[in-house]
Amino acid sequence: MLLLEDLETALDRGARIYAEIVGGAVNSGGQRMGGSMTAPNPEGVKRCIRAAVADAGIDFGEIDAINGHLTATYADPIEVKNWAEALERTPDSFPYINSTKSMIGHCLGAAGAIECVASVLQIYRGFLHPSINSEDVHPEITQFAARIPQTCMEFPELKYLAKAGFGFGDVNSCIIFKKWEGK
Repeated sequence: MLLLEDLETALDRGARIYAEIVGGAVNSGGQRMGGSMTAPNPEGVKRCIRAAVADAGIDFGEIDAINGHLTATYADPIEVKNWAEALERTPDSFPYINSTKSMIGHCLGAAGAIECVASVLQIYRGFLHPSINSEDVHPEITQFAARIPQTCMEFPELKYLAKAGFGFGDVNSCIIFKKWEGK
């Protein structure tokens, strides 16, 4: 889906650089404390997010957007709460959050790769795609509703986007993409 290479090699060959990967983390919640074969352990999720941001060497407040799972299900409040706690953000300062799955469905093993491509394209083109079918957000996250794009929105200042995959096997991953600002 994506060609990853070191910056020097990409520059030497004149490659078009769409974004940088500046941080990432993977862990497992161990199917404890609410984690299961299909649901992530909230503490494992928060540890994964914090580790990815630390690996990127940025502050929690620098995350502009999240490409998450947000698909208008019972799990949306858990996901949003985990992000808010991990990033120490309130509804007023919460980054935008959208879901590629809301538009294409859950592609199981291919989901992460497809969502990474969508994330990189959003950063490169300076926009956020909508999360469709989530107009009526879960009552527990209505205070975050303004941060869930319902239509495609221009976002040229988008610099850092966190892409996450939490769930099957209680395995968590989070990658931090950054807008390429080089020449």
